[in-house]
Amino acid sequence: MLTSILMGLGLLLLFEGLGPLLMPRAWQQMLRLMSDQPPESLRRIGGCLVVAGALILWALAH
Repeated sequence: MLTSILMGLGLLLLFEGLGPLLMPRAWQQMLRLMSDQPPESLRRIGGCLVVAGALILWALAH
């Protein structure tokens, strides 16, 4: 179980780091655009990402 969690964390860090590594200016622009969004919109996006991640994990487990 711990190994799976650490592998998931490692993959998360790997993919999250690709944006700033490969396209730093585009990444900065995206962060600027996101900071201009209302909190409700960001909450909706975050909720969709959580549901999508949970569905992927559920599908992989079954």
